[in-house]
Amino acid sequence: MKLDLLDKSYSSLLKNIRTYFDNSNSSIHKARNEIKIINFKDEKLVVKSFKVPNIINKIVYTFFKQSKTEKSYANSIKIIDFVPKPIGFIEFKKNGLINDSYFVSENFDYSFTIREPLLDKNFTDKENIFKSFAKFTFELHKNNIFHLDYSPGNILIKKEEDGYIFKIVDINRMQFHNLGLEDRLRNFSKLWAKDDDLSTIIQEYSKLINSDEKKCIDIALKYSQAHKDRKNRKKRLRGFEVVD
Repeated sequence: MKLDLLDKSYSSLLKNIRTYFDNSNSSIHKARNEIKIINFKDEKLVVKSFKVPNIINKIVYTFFKQSKTEKSYANSIKIIDFVPKPIGFIEFKKNGLINDSYFVSENFDYSFTIREPLLDKNFTDKENIFKSFAKFTFELHKNNIFHLDYSPGNILIKKEEDGYIFKIVDINRMQFHNLGLEDRLRNFSKLWAKDDDLSTIIQEYSKLINSDEKKCIDIALKYSQAHKDRKNRKKRLRGFEVVD
């Protein structure tokens, strides 16, 4: 067993996380990994249960590399101002190799993700949301944070009286380095945004980085379209409907 946590008062939770997770009926996502909301001492927390690795990855994660779970926790500590507050992580072993693992964080009570205003042309206060999102992304980049899965479902937004609070999730795949202009604008490509919406975001972002607006928009649109083309090619090969 391997664990780490910020606050020792959650130690009993981590050590008994399997029971808490199995007893929770509040599943909010279930695919390769499953995410549930649990209650611990009258507090709602989010628990991500990672898929049990295949035998090769079990060996790799046990002896050579950080697991996805540990990396999620380590990254969340590194960028704690930009994510729901991390609580801790725990890994359990079977036959000497990593088996099931869990990452626990606060329950960030968000209002919507960036997906909703990107999809709904009549979404309330859409332009201000996009401008606020540009500022949030600028702060990420200013802190040398490059989220490799910067996609709509991973960007949470909480509406408050004086504006919006943004948090990012699914952070086991991150890079930390000085970002050039191309990297910065490529980071918007997975939003699958309409050209007009992306242009609104980049218009604000270009002001923050003091760069030419048209140049920035052209670069961002280039990467966005390239991502869409790449994904649509894969969909065609699989026989799925192509989305613009």
